[in-house]
Amino acid sequence: MNEMFLLKLGEMVLKGLNRHSFEDKLQANIHRRLNGLGRFRVYTRQSTTYVEPMEDSCDMDAAWEAMKKVFGVVGLSRARACDKDKDAILQACHEYLDDRLRSARTFKVETRRADKTFPMTSIQLSQYVGGELDELYPNLQVDVHHPELTVYVEIRDYAAFVHANPDPGAGGLPVGINGRAVSLLSGGIDSPVASYMIAKRGVALDMVHFFSYPYTSPEAKEKVLELARLLTPWCGHLTVHVVPFTAIQEELRRSCPEEMFTLVMRRFMMRIAQRVAKRCGAKALVTGESLGQVASQTMDAMTVTGQVVDIPVLRPVVGMDKEEIVQISRKIGTYDTSILPYEDCCTVFTPRHPRLRPTVEEAEAAEAGLDIEAMVQAAVDGIERIRL
Repeated sequence: MNEMFLLKLGEMVLKGLNRHSFEDKLQANIHRRLNGLGRFRVYTRQSTTYVEPMEDSCDMDAAWEAMKKVFGVVGLSRARACDKDKDAILQACHEYLDDRLRSARTFKVETRRADKTFPMTSIQLSQYVGGELDELYPNLQVDVHHPELTVYVEIRDYAAFVHANPDPGAGGLPVGINGRAVSLLSGGIDSPVASYMIAKRGVALDMVHFFSYPYTSPEAKEKVLELARLLTPWCGHLTVHVVPFTAIQEELRRSCPEEMFTLVMRRFMMRIAQRVAKRCGAKALVTGESLGQVASQTMDAMTVTGQVVDIPVLRPVVGMDKEEIVQISRKIGTYDTSILPYEDCCTVFTPRHPRLRPTVEEAEAAEAGLDIEAMVQAAVDGIERIRL
């Protein structure tokens, strides 16, 4: 039989009557990630999702890398299926894992017998396969506590499967199972990490980016689009809503007290992002705010900026320090792009002495002379939508 993938499900298995909806969403996400890599059969049995190639032309290596970034999977193994017979299982171990068995020094066999009709117990089958492999490979010694290689044998409903140590999966829940949100994506380190973390909780995303040409360059815009592209293997397909923000920032510079500029600017961002959310059916906003990191991210400031919207504002990195955020950024592959030296709109007209303890009343007073609705609508009308 051909090589296939075994994907171990995480917290999804704890779900009750709606568990099938989680499994269906996971399978749909897997099919989408495998698009263009060949024809695969995807099905779920006994808390495991099977990904089985249906033709020799399937790109198994590319499919394997894609499966590592599917949320909802906590572990995955490349496996060989065989008949549920002890000698067939031994032969599959010998053929499929030969290279690993030759290079290892210590090993053990671990059997999981989901099909209780199989005539041998898990311990008996492990002892049989382990003993035979020990005879076949003089380089190996049995070590049941800290083996260099573990040979896994799984006896399931339709077949037996053999594989070596599983790789860790992405974890979390299938993207889309918990609805849709709009993430405010800048060119920095924090917002891509926040987007990744909320997608891991099963949320599909649209992205909003605020572009202030000519104060921010086309290269800065392309940097943000590249960050979005780097997030698509984790988040699925994305639409980036690029908002023309120059006119709003210039008006705020003319009309707004300098110390309140950043806060009022962020209030406009939240208003516009909520308009985008309502247009695309999203139920929340996502930001990369980390408590106390900059002046606009104190508790008082977050109260002021969040006061202008009536949908939840999710802040996945709010309790993390910069080093923790950087570590995740490196893991998901966005760090090197995030640190490219292209400015974003948040660095335009930065006040010398921003307010650290603002109040809603002060923000409203700073906005009193502005035609807020007209400014927001003009920005929304000028949005460029880029599908990735």
